[in-house]
Amino acid sequence: MAKFLSLFLLLLLIFTLFSSTPSNALGGRVGGRTQIKDVKTNQEIQDLGRYCVEEHNRNLQKQNGLLSFSQVVEAEKQVVSGIKYYLKISATTSAGAPKMFDAVVVVKAWEKKKELLTFSPSPSPATK
Repeated sequence: MAKFLSLFLLLLLIFTLFSSTPSNALGGRVGGRTQIKDVKTNQEIQDLGRYCVEEHNRNLQKQNGLLSFSQVVEAEKQVVSGIKYYLKISATTSAGAPKMFDAVVVVKAWEKKKELLTFSPSPSPATK
């Protein structure tokens, strides 16, 4: 009877630990988006924003309308097969006008790979 009770308590403890901990080793809930704090001072996030603008410009193949990166102003992350970042980026157009863009980029650190999925003008607050 004591062995049964010990086994039951051990299984209960294991179940409790895994069911009450939604985080994983990457620091986020699997599948859920997490707001990233201190975005403007986070060098990794700012570098990702710069990468997104550079990739956008590269995809334009040097057409008119290239952008100049200013800063990432908001960011969220989502744990998927890697980490998917949702960035709001401030950039300057070739005409010198500041503009906001939304970008989604996936980083797979173990493959040393990142991929820009989307990059588009941010809707203005009035149209959200």
